[in-house]
Amino acid sequence: MEEPGIQERFECNMPLRWSDQDMNGHINNARIVTLMEEARILWLNQKAVAEGLESLRCPKVVAALNVEYLRPVNYGDELVMLLDISRIGSGSFTVRYSAIQQSSAVFRGSTVLVPLEPESKRPRKLTTPETVYLSRYTETETP
Repeated sequence: MEEPGIQERFECNMPLRWSDQDMNGHINNARIVTLMEEARILWLNQKAVAEGLESLRCPKVVAALNVEYLRPVNYGDELVMLLDISRIGSGSFTVRYSAIQQSSAVFRGSTVLVPLEPESKRPRKLTTPETVYLSRYTETETP
């Protein structure tokens, strides 16, 4: 499901619980933010660490959050999440999310994450290995 210009994307299926539904029978909008967080943790705290980048398991804070709800998310249908990076700064990076259900985009969003020093919980700069890893998931220049 890669788009032109994206080097790599993290893709995962997110399980939906019956209790995630709101009174309209759709997945609650607040639960969507939790699904974004869970997908991000699978990617950065598990996949990146499994690839040898233990430092991305560090504490991170969300400095900004944006969600665009495009269609209702329905319980019972598979929800595929696609994550990539839209911006890498010296002390923060932006994760971009896209969710697909029944071949249609249902929501998209972004979070600006700031890594913290584990002991002091103060913001820190991204390391070179972190920047290299995150760069694999950014848009490439198109000729």
